[in-house]
Amino acid sequence: MTHRIDHTPFLVPPGSRVCLADHDPGATAGIHSKKEARKALLEDVTYLAEMQRLLWASDQVAVLIIFQALDAAGKDGAIRHVMSGVNPQGVDVYSFKAPTDEERLRPFLWRPARVMPARGRIAIFNRSYYEEVLVVRVHPEWLEQQWLPPEYRDGNLDGLWQRRFDEINAFEQLMIENGIVIIKFFLNVSRKEQRKRFLERLDNPEKHWKFSASDIAERRHWDEYMHAYGEMLSHTSTEAAPWYIIPADHKWFTRACVADIIAGRIEDLDLAYPEVTDAERSELAAARKELNAE
Repeated sequence: MTHRIDHTPFLVPPGSRVCLADHDPGATAGIHSKKEARKALLEDVTYLAEMQRLLWASDQVAVLIIFQALDAAGKDGAIRHVMSGVNPQGVDVYSFKAPTDEERLRPFLWRPARVMPARGRIAIFNRSYYEEVLVVRVHPEWLEQQWLPPEYRDGNLDGLWQRRFDEINAFEQLMIENGIVIIKFFLNVSRKEQRKRFLERLDNPEKHWKFSASDIAERRHWDEYMHAYGEMLSHTSTEAAPWYIIPADHKWFTRACVADIIAGRIEDLDLAYPEVTDAERSELAAARKELNAE
């Protein structure tokens, strides 16, 4: 496969400090038009379908794809378009909404641990356990519903976020050591573009269902989210599970870029179709002979 998009500017080097103000949400990495992006997307979607068949047949590893973003950044559309060519029998999509009562009674990594993909399968997290260092950080009052180590129960949260970053990194490393490839995307939409998309939802009755008053409430915390995301990206982009900061102001570019990265990452696994044994080869020859004789 020949990469159609240079991903280098979007990869977060492990140990680097991320300031989202330094990342252009409108960048297109040399893709100059929607038509060009659609062509690249179609080629990558077709290739991704081939890679999924190989992933399933080889039965050696699993793939976990994580999407994190602010509202209206295009997560749903990216998932729908990028995965449009794959066999749905081999893909599971999970949306991490507010935790249920059952989930609140358990450690925050219990929820993702229950739905990790089996070998040969792809799982997609639309938001994820990273919400526990993002929305919960912006709204620390939500911690009142969670179990916390004693040192944080007086409201002094110094050290809590680093502790959770370390727990997430250790969790992902354990998953990787057990054959799960983790691909993480942050879709980086600008405040201006988010406003435009919110207005489009309000102006179109068919999109009213996608809008909630909480969207505006969360938008008021924009700077706090930028800080929380910067911290999260800085502390959890590792050699084995790096983050990609994908420009999201142009949906056509976002989708093409994400598809290109996923297809390339699976190709890099250098998987192969299983080889049949001599006994199985004899069975195949006998079956062919019988069918030809009919």
